[in-house]
Amino acid sequence: MNPRSSVATTRPARAASPPADSARVDRRQAILLAAERLFSKHGYHAVSLRQIADEASVPLALVGYYFGPKNALFEAIFEQWNHTIEQRLAALAAVRIDPANAQTLPRIIEAFIAPVLQLRASSEGEYYALLVARELSHATEEADRVLRRYFDPLAVAFIDALQRALPHATRGQVAWCYQFALGALLHHLTDTRVERLSGGEDHAADPGAGTLLRNFIVAGLRGALPRPRTSSSPTKSKTRRQAS
Repeated sequence: MNPRSSVATTRPARAASPPADSARVDRRQAILLAAERLFSKHGYHAVSLRQIADEASVPLALVGYYFGPKNALFEAIFEQWNHTIEQRLAALAAVRIDPANAQTLPRIIEAFIAPVLQLRASSEGEYYALLVARELSHATEEADRVLRRYFDPLAVAFIDALQRALPHATRGQVAWCYQFALGALLHHLTDTRVERLSGGEDHAADPGAGTLLRNFIVAGLRGALPRPRTSSSPTKSKTRRQAS
């Protein structure tokens, strides 16, 4: 008997090489992440496609191949994160709007800010949250396109809900207060000054700040917007009629 016959002669199969599609996805994702980081740190107009390619460790031509011009890459970042807007809208849809219920307004604001604060606290969403806070506050053509496509529908949905919860306020008043609330949220996303101003008592990453922010916005809305007038008592109404 051939001594080799008892030994398996089948060679171990080679590990399958990753498919080309996976490599393409990885490189595309690397470009998106690099663009997020650089745009959030330096601003859209201060960053070139070459810098993004270098940051992603890919050839410059590949950036154009996947995304085209820089403004298209900028918008692709927001398209990728559109699920966070859907999350906020889903949270809003779960709120039962009852103007007589004191918890309605805090629940609306919680739906507005909580998903964003969770995003900012995560390693995956940190740069995107900073990018939103930094770039969308500037009146640029690129930011305006993103605002109109992704964030205006979100704003309209929350303004609708706030107007239903505060029916004595006009649409214009509610829209202004939405913008004020948005300003407070965006500032909170980027602020690191609180540690210095609090004498080290607090820091930017304090999770308790989210509750303060919610309460601050709710109190601001209640203080700024008209409340229903208290109806006169029957006795006072009768007296007025008699006097007339």
